[in-house]
Amino acid sequence: MTRGDLVLALLAAAEGRSYTPVQIQKAVFVICDLIPDLIDDGPGFNFQPYDYGPFDSDVYDELGQLRRSGDAIIAPSGYGNWNTYAASDAGLNRGKEILDIWMDDDEQRYVRKISAWVRSLGFNSLVKSIYDAYPHMRANSIFKG
Repeated sequence: MTRGDLVLALLAAAEGRSYTPVQIQKAVFVICDLIPDLIDDGPGFNFQPYDYGPFDSDVYDELGQLRRSGDAIIAPSGYGNWNTYAASDAGLNRGKEILDIWMDDDEQRYVRKISAWVRSLGFNSLVKSIYDAYPHMRANSIFKG
């Protein structure tokens, strides 16, 4: 699986609902941390401590490629100066194939669970939860919550 495959599977796990930037970054980070061998084709991600915890701009690069291929929708948020990320109809179908065929049952359940978990939390709660589990990712934080 490539990085793009993982991101698309994660988008598909949301069943058409969107992710905020912090949600998609933290979801990819946690999945890569706890299933490190999932990406086995090409480079993995390299998350570093940043303003709000683990961050890798390559996540956005992969989302941009998925949008160009018609698999993702990147739309401006109605609540601030940031984007939301979701699977398109075609991306939802392709992402579900990745989940169902390329992942074993435990990996698939885990990706769906992380997807639901990050989307269930608000910004402050999500960042705080990540810092509680990964205190080293607080190193460059500007988060005061």
